[in-house]
Amino acid sequence: MIERKEYLDKLLGHKDKRLIKVITGVRRCGKSTLLELFQDRLRADGVGDDRIISINFEAYENEYLLDLDTLHAYVLDHAAKEKKTYVFLDEIQKVVGFQKVVDSLYLRTNLDIYITGSNSDLLSGELASLLTGRYVEIGMLPLSFAEFVSVNGGMTELQNKYRLYLESSSFPAAIEFDNNRKLILDYLDGLYNSIVTNDIVKRKRITDTMMLRSVLCFALDNVGGHLSTKSISDYMNSNGRKIDVKTVEKYIDALVESFLLYRVHRYNIKGKQQLKTLEKYYTVDIGMRYAILGNERADVGHILENVVYLELIRRGYKVSVGKWDEFEVDFIAVNPNERLYIQVAASVRDPKTLERELRSLQKINDHYPKYILTLDDDPDSDYNGIRRTNALQWLVR
Repeated sequence: MIERKEYLDKLLGHKDKRLIKVITGVRRCGKSTLLELFQDRLRADGVGDDRIISINFEAYENEYLLDLDTLHAYVLDHAAKEKKTYVFLDEIQKVVGFQKVVDSLYLRTNLDIYITGSNSDLLSGELASLLTGRYVEIGMLPLSFAEFVSVNGGMTELQNKYRLYLESSSFPAAIEFDNNRKLILDYLDGLYNSIVTNDIVKRKRITDTMMLRSVLCFALDNVGGHLSTKSISDYMNSNGRKIDVKTVEKYIDALVESFLLYRVHRYNIKGKQQLKTLEKYYTVDIGMRYAILGNERADVGHILENVVYLELIRRGYKVSVGKWDEFEVDFIAVNPNERLYIQVAASVRDPKTLERELRSLQKINDHYPKYILTLDDDPDSDYNGIRRTNALQWLVR
């Protein structure tokens, strides 16, 4: 079992706090394993099994608990009477109307509640309204490059490990296939179909799954590029696939809500406002992108940009694409303690490329840290406060 330390530390930090811990993320990214790791830590700290209630709603034997009244009664009946009980409700979105049960259980001060879900609208609507200020969301991703390296021989030959990371997938289960390409592709194909069936088609009542896949393919083929629902619609229509802008918007929203895609808005640095058009999209896993599109359609720089984006949100940053007049900065990364500006490029050994990447950062006249991340295996350099560094070394820090 891979210890997902950053996520485990977050759960431990919120343990026994009067907050519902909501763990969200794409299917098979490790949410259930994280709950198991946390429960093992509880037991190691002296918490008995009589104080742990764990229900996975994808398990057939728990199907009877999909009924609200039955679930509510089960938890209360099995809770310890005078001690803190830890309640784990895995893939809670399968329980229709679960918000009412969670809200009621929250009122019991002897219960510490943890729930997981594979769809971002878990936190929309009724649950958000009922529990405003009473929950904390922990967004979970598949393995980081550093985690992948840690279970694949350590910190040597990072370039080779990076290639394996992209092609073998960052989903934890893919490690079990020992880099067998066919098994990995079969696994990713099955995972994609599971996400489409369980988290998109049923929830959004989408019937044209081939068109949904076409929209996803277009977004995957353009990771790191500016997209609009109109540009996607125009492309499909020009290729004889009739689809209107509203339907494209519905499909893109469904892919984002299922965590297959991540939407990144643009931010006008000079005007200090978020822009409403031409967002960028990144995928949750490059391996799945390769499985769907094939390796030959990969842009090395945009793939690296995708990996860097996911790492930034893993590290707790809110990320935007920066715009300053006609210039663009790949990422503005902000957390409560700092602000970073980051350019990503496969290589800047060509002086013209280096000049282009520097120019966007040089336009920004504040004093926050500025970086250029590349795959060049060269010593770090500093250009009047703009630091160029190897992206793979940055990813494993």
